[in-house]
Amino acid sequence: MGAYSPCPQVSAATLEVIQKEVLQKAVDGMRQEGFPYIGALYAGLMLTKDGPKVLEYNCRFGDPETQVLMPLVKSDLYATMKACTEGHLHTAMPEYHTDRAAAAVILASQGYPGSYSKGKVITGCEQACELPGVQIFHAGTKRSEEPVRGESVGSLVTSGGRVLAVAASADSLRRAVEQAYKAVQCVSFEGAQYRKDIGALGLK
Repeated sequence: MGAYSPCPQVSAATLEVIQKEVLQKAVDGMRQEGFPYIGALYAGLMLTKDGPKVLEYNCRFGDPETQVLMPLVKSDLYATMKACTEGHLHTAMPEYHTDRAAAAVILASQGYPGSYSKGKVITGCEQACELPGVQIFHAGTKRSEEPVRGESVGSLVTSGGRVLAVAASADSLRRAVEQAYKAVQCVSFEGAQYRKDIGALGLK
């Protein structure tokens, strides 16, 4: 549960194949069938000896695969979104920081992806966000409607399985991963769990 970018294992040639043979063909196909796609689209892929294979398509900003890219966006994301809806995306293509890397670690509720409890008080987000390059994306959170364990009404509590994505950007993938995990240590809620190997493959 997490992601990192860029991915050193994926060559420029492989990225070009993904762009032309997977993403572009999917968009072209929807247009040809009378359903032109407007929005964000990404593919979940598995790299095999026969090339990239599609596991799924997704179209939301609530997954770590998308969230990890947000700290790397250099251009105005709103301008890109607006141009996309108005049919002239080519005038506001997104630009990215090519000299930086990012990592995102998901903090999940105990029991996820199975059954899990809700309403656990979350602390430390403010301290985590004070660290250089750190951003936190909320997913399974809400404000409490009644006091929880001595905390006042309106306290931040868990309300889902995937609770937070703790992301960090830095001038190298190693520093981004280290900073993301440093920020994770600032955040706390009962039963919190997270993977400890995000980015490990990219750092080999």
